[in-house]
Amino acid sequence: MPKSKRAKLVSLTKVSKKTREQKTSFMTEVQENADKWQYCWLFEVGNMRNAHLKTVRKLWKDSARIFFGRGAVMAKALGTTPEEEHRMGLHKLAKQIKGQVGLFFTDSPPQEVLDWFADFQQPDFARSGNRATQTVVLPEGPIMQQHSTPPEPFPHNEDPQLRKLGLRTTMKRGVPTLETPHTICEKGKTLTPEQAQLLKLIGVKMVMFKVGLRARWEAASGDVIQIEGQEIDEADQGAEELAEDAAEMSE
Repeated sequence: MPKSKRAKLVSLTKVSKKTREQKTSFMTEVQENADKWQYCWLFEVGNMRNAHLKTVRKLWKDSARIFFGRGAVMAKALGTTPEEEHRMGLHKLAKQIKGQVGLFFTDSPPQEVLDWFADFQQPDFARSGNRATQTVVLPEGPIMQQHSTPPEPFPHNEDPQLRKLGLRTTMKRGVPTLETPHTICEKGKTLTPEQAQLLKLIGVKMVMFKVGLRARWEAASGDVIQIEGQEIDEADQGAEELAEDAAEMSE
């Protein structure tokens, strides 16, 4: 019997490639903003979370423009050689666009930008592959959620999930309970998926979303100034959440 033409498997995870028109439009936007603003900062992100990056964009929406993702396209828009650069000096910034970085255009004074990003750090839950920043031990007794104040015990319907993640629980008065202390993780060791999920359920945050400013281009002079002391640790540069909407952070 011939195979039906309707019997096709369609992958729900497939993402369509960007068209040439979309890339051209993106490059044009970058160039228009290079013409508009006095400064262009190159930044990198530690412990990337889309929600926090969107918060940065929202807080600066009236005084800055952010582009994030598509590094090769951003570099091409700025121009990677003196002959190709869109404005004087931009090729020196374009050559530094590698990895998970973005562009931040603004007229705000440099010291104000430096101070603001140094202060903007958001705690979040660790992911598998992060290193534990502390040893976490659950004591004997009811397993408590740290999300609430004061902490509350887990409901009975969470017990199967807790057991699946490695906890040896028993039910006492409808509350998941440990008969002996349980060490979730040890400081300095890499977290497994199960450990990361347990820490999230318990409510323990171990990583910090932060933006590191690497360099600044100044339109008036064409100079590019390197920023020292704001490098993001290699362990914090994971791209777990570099999703499509993160790459579209240009609105």
